[in-house]
Amino acid sequence: MDNAQNITKIHIGADHAGFDLKESIKDFLEKSGYEVVDHGAFDIDPEDDFTQFIEPVVREVAQDRNSRGIILGGSGQGEAMFANRFNGIRAVVYYGGSDFVDDRDGMGILALSRFHNDANVLSLGARFLTNEEAEEAVEAWLGYEFSGEEKYVRRNEQMNELN
Repeated sequence: MDNAQNITKIHIGADHAGFDLKESIKDFLEKSGYEVVDHGAFDIDPEDDFTQFIEPVVREVAQDRNSRGIILGGSGQGEAMFANRFNGIRAVVYYGGSDFVDDRDGMGILALSRFHNDANVLSLGARFLTNEEAEEAVEAWLGYEFSGEEKYVRRNEQMNELN
């Protein structure tokens, strides 16, 4: 996997529901040449709260434009909602399907999340993805670049103003 845009550091965090998939993705990323910073969970505790593992991921990504975040939970939805409360974070949820490959414009949801919205955090629904599907999605998402078009830059700035 080529490290798009010279992104070499990936921050990753998951609760108990995403723990096993996080471990698989972490191994995949390290073998692909990324530096992975694991913010937990470090074991399976059904009583843990995803917020304690997602917050350090998004704080680091918000401060370092040259890093990305991957967060995991059962559906990825709550994790993304929490992540998007932080200034500078643009988290997108993915929980399966081939929609990251192609849509009517030749770009799927993961491509558009990067190309139009400069998403810097990928939230994965661990209960809906196999390890292989998640790895394929991560590889695709990291491979797309932000277009830098003025209208998308402007929209991203408007989103940041809300926080």
